[in-house]
Amino acid sequence: MKRLLIGGLSAALLAPAVFAQTSLTWQQIKDKFEASNPTLRAAQLNIDESRAEEITAYLRPNPSIGTGLDQVVLFSTQPSQHSDAQVYRPLAYNFPSVSLSYLHEREHKRELRLETARKQTDIAASTYSDQERNLLFNLRNAFVLVLQAKAVQQNARENLVYWDRELDVNRKRLAAGDLAQVDLDRLELQRVQFESDLETALVNLRTSKIQILMLLNDRTTIDRFDVTGPYDFVDRLQPLEEFRNIALQSRPDLKEAVQNVELAKANHQLAVANGSTDPTFGLDLARNPPIPFYFGINVSIPLRIFDRNQGEKARTAIDIRRSERAEDTARAQVFSDVDSAYFTVVSALNLLRPYRDKYLKLAEDTRNKVAFSYQNGGASLLDYLDAEKSFRDTRLAYLNLIGSYLTAAAQMNMAVGREVIL
Repeated sequence: MKRLLIGGLSAALLAPAVFAQTSLTWQQIKDKFEASNPTLRAAQLNIDESRAEEITAYLRPNPSIGTGLDQVVLFSTQPSQHSDAQVYRPLAYNFPSVSLSYLHEREHKRELRLETARKQTDIAASTYSDQERNLLFNLRNAFVLVLQAKAVQQNARENLVYWDRELDVNRKRLAAGDLAQVDLDRLELQRVQFESDLETALVNLRTSKIQILMLLNDRTTIDRFDVTGPYDFVDRLQPLEEFRNIALQSRPDLKEAVQNVELAKANHQLAVANGSTDPTFGLDLARNPPIPFYFGINVSIPLRIFDRNQGEKARTAIDIRRSERAEDTARAQVFSDVDSAYFTVVSALNLLRPYRDKYLKLAEDTRNKVAFSYQNGGASLLDYLDAEKSFRDTRLAYLNLIGSYLTAAAQMNMAVGREVIL
């Protein structure tokens, strides 16, 4: 019985540790995402497949070997050496031979195939990076939404605590005959709004956590998973031109467009090389009685009179021009994305500054003054409720603006191709 009691106490002490929440920072979330996201892991296999194709591209042609047995006479007979009888000898005049042949590729076809395969691997790596860039944006958005929901939830709790204190004061006023029951009821009804804010924040928090866990391919329950990080804004921004320059160097989709141009040029060189003639060299080894052994050398050269690979030469030349136009489009898209994200961040900062420097403090001071005046009979209940609503709306708007800023910062990181605003 004593052991059972000790075991029960130990389990009760260990339970909070076992079921405690795991709070992860953004860097930890990002590292876990890159290691376990199934979409990225599948995309990584595309790079491995492309590397395997490099081996195939650089293989030499296989040599050919052939054997033959000629001059087999089915009804051939010869006199026996020991008697006058005729002996059946169909292989008496046989002509055995062995031939070897090898196709020699000219104009560096093998090297050009390897070059195109390597460029395709580079494109697969850039495609992977671009896919990771888009998924990281989704992950960062979900991370920001969790922080935003936690901030709104905390704000709702603080509002509830404050309002409950106000209700206690007004209940005492009712008991003292200094307040009408209808006024207290209206104050009680105001609490529903704070409760609604709290429940809405809880739903948003759980939804955002579910999205993060999906992207991490994590089966941790929501109650045991949490994220942590600063929920604030940085009031400084680099010049637009600097973001543009970073994007031109970092954007994987632009890099992929440039690599497609290089691949098209390599494919054109390979098409020109494939239009050249490849000779086949052969070696024959044989015996032809009474000749005991002889060998011969031959060269086979196809006459490329009609087929000189004209179609592929023309197609790959057109593909170069098409890839160059696609590169121009990708470059224009980079500038468009960076400019849009930049001015979104600027707009968010322009809205946040007056809230931080003026409106938050003003709304709180106004609420406190009106509350004091109401408790002392200097303001109406309607004035008090309006001041409380104004404070609540201002505080909530500020928190949502921070979320908008962090989302815009994530959009800027996505537009640039790497994290430039943390």
